[in-house]
Amino acid sequence: MTTTFKYRLEQQTAYEHHGGQMREVSVAEFPVSTAIAGVSLRLAPGTLRELHWHTNASEWGYVVSGSCRTTVLHPDGTTYIDNFNSGDVWYFPKGYGHSIQGIGSDECHIIQIMNNGTFTEKHTFSITDFIAQTPIELVAQNLGISIADAQQLPTKESYFASGPIPDDSTLDATARSTTGLTSMHRYPLMAQDPKRVPGGGTERVASARLFPISTNMTGAIIEIQPGALREMHWHPNTDEWQYYISGTARMAVFLGKGELIEDQFEAGDVGYVPEGAGHYIYNNGTEVCRILVGFNNGQHETIDLTKWISSTPDDVLATNLDINREQVSQLPQRHWFIAPAPVQ
Repeated sequence: MTTTFKYRLEQQTAYEHHGGQMREVSVAEFPVSTAIAGVSLRLAPGTLRELHWHTNASEWGYVVSGSCRTTVLHPDGTTYIDNFNSGDVWYFPKGYGHSIQGIGSDECHIIQIMNNGTFTEKHTFSITDFIAQTPIELVAQNLGISIADAQQLPTKESYFASGPIPDDSTLDATARSTTGLTSMHRYPLMAQDPKRVPGGGTERVASARLFPISTNMTGAIIEIQPGALREMHWHPNTDEWQYYISGTARMAVFLGKGELIEDQFEAGDVGYVPEGAGHYIYNNGTEVCRILVGFNNGQHETIDLTKWISSTPDDVLATNLDINREQVSQLPQRHWFIAPAPVQ
């Protein structure tokens, strides 16, 4: 069987309930994705992804469209409540209790990247499931309510629940006394002034340097212009998980010893690159290709081919590539990052 570094996430059957949809991909479905798993989550307005926690992975989330409100509980008892809009990012450490609810008037679409390839919803513990499995008299004692009231609580995991929309026209909205761009768990990635290559594309990155709580994960949005190439490169200290938001591209993974595997990607597909493996992304479509990229390291490192070539002595390049000095002078003299489409 040929190894594939592509998975068609949005073409899989979704789990649906109370206005919520969930599709997930782990190493079980996508064997090369050994270190990172992902979830595509959609919430109708008012739909709540119930209070829960993850036992084997931290969660890095990106809001593709719509709006949502999250709650997160720290072990010291501190609670954080934040609203997120399209282009915002969150991070929840492993084991921290949290919830997510769609707000506003439109569906909220979220991509969640988990730093463990074996993560599945089987490793998610929900508050309703915990309550449902506990003897009713102990639930009543724990919550300080009567047994009759405890019997009104869910008798199985809710997973998704439907409720009122907590927007600013209701008393359910969360009060804030000051304005702010960031919070401990929220980073406005698309508000960032990006790294820019004229004619080639852009990159916005949220690493632990800018988003300190995200100690073991980094995320980025890369936009590649039609005909442009995210150049040949590799990451010495991290795996790479890709979600194609829009556009199309050819992505290839180089595994050494004469093996390079290339595939065609479109919106809704997931790609994966193992730590240290060479790869490139070529936009062979007619529109900008936007890709969400996740790394399982808070301080990811990258080595680009033009950065290496432009910093290597001419004699070394001439010897290594078996070319003369004039030909060496035609090679890149600077770091490209994204190579624009050739001038016609």
